Amino acid sequence: MSPVTVSRALAALGAEGLVVTRPGAGTFVAQPPAHGDPVDHSWQTVALDERAIDTEGLSQLFDPPHDDGLISLSTGYLHPSLLPVRTLSAALARAARLPDVWDRPPVAGLHALRSWFAKSAAPGIDARDVLVTPGGQGAITTILRAVVPAGDPLLVESPTYPGALAVARAGGIRPVPVPTDADGVIPELLAEAFARTGAKAFYCQPTYQNPTGTVLSADRRAAVLEASSAAGAFVIEDDFARWLSHGLRPPPPLLAEDTEGRVIYITSLTKVASGSLRIGAAIARGPVAHRIGALRVVDDMFVPRPMQEATIELVTRAAWGQHLRELSAALNRRAERLAGALAEHVPAVSLPSRPPGGLHLWVRLPAHIDDVELSLAARRAGVVVAAGRAFYPAEAPAPHLRLTFSSASSETDIDTGVRRLAFAEPELTRT
Repeated sequence: MSPVTVSRALAALGAEGLVVTRPGAGTFVAQPPAHGDPVDHSWQTVALDERAIDTEGLSQLFDPPHDDGLISLSTGYLHPSLLPVRTLSAALARAARLPDVWDRPPVAGLHALRSWFAKSAAPGIDARDVLVTPGGQGAITTILRAVVPAGDPLLVESPTYPGALAVARAGGIRPVPVPTDADGVIPELLAEAFARTGAKAFYCQPTYQNPTGTVLSADRRAAVLEASSAAGAFVIEDDFARWLSHGLRPPPPLLAEDTEGRVIYITSLTKVASGSLRIGAAIARGPVAHRIGALRVVDDMFVPRPMQEATIELVTRAAWGQHLRELSAALNRRAERLAGALAEHVPAVSLPSRPPGGLHLWVRLPAHIDDVELSLAARRAGVVVAAGRAFYPAEAPAPHLRLTFSSASSETDIDTGVRRLAFAEPELTRT
């Protein structure tokens, strides 16, 4: 082995605590730690009281990291083969050479990055209204804490993103479902829910909604803003999937139509670039923007400057546009392959339409099949799928699966994964 390989191996062993280096003497095997009697932590049960953090809806978004035999049709991230790895690495290298890369950034974020997010969101957005956040999940957490007190209701689409439900419940907020259909949330039922609950916020994903993939129709967009305005409420628009189109450009966000400062906008580059690029933004206007910014300071001050600089280097180069075009084509092929495999191998599931963007297909199961039990059986058969129950803030009206086409290693694996799903539940193969 080369000296470089040996040096890296010793560094890895040292990080694990298995060896110790003594200057001038050498590297030696570390003494094993002494193991005492197990510590009794039962006292913490009383100190922590009965409040628990519910992550059930999030746990199924992550696959076991060491089981190479599993095919993932679950995790809502891009497979490494779809990542712009060379572009990301080059951006990080350029950022690392900047003379001020380790200086403390402004609390709200670097001006160049805030300006890029403002321009990308909608015409006329002021960069001063943009707050750089540690990904979309961090933005959701801060915004819900800022606008919805513990114990109050939060209107959400049904079904919706489990991560938002987990944040709400962890903060003592009550998610209240508002039904959706093929055109998005139903405005009449949204207005009724505002009137019935007195809620002052509505969380939604109008573009390529997770998990259904639907896009809020043009004739409902104004109605959603009108219902929120009549209730004196905020609209929290999670636009996580704007760059995940399968070809056609998505409509502008609700933010573009908001003239009252009612929309609090969330965006993120995590889904489209890399799960490790935890860079997002929140856009808000008026007093609520100051409250969101203040909470970000209280939480962790600011997003590290090296990651912000690397993001600027990433999105302002021509290679970024090339990545978006290539990703759009790849996602379109994968969605088509998954839809075709479902029709061929499990015709008993229902897929009313293929969404024009996003990472998932939302399929309905026959009424007598339990989606959670099926997800467990599928895992035993070698494919990971997400049971639909976790996406509902209340009782699920029917069993569903969310099937992701972005996390499999190839289109062939997508087909194999559906075959394994059919093996897990033979009734799905019957028309």
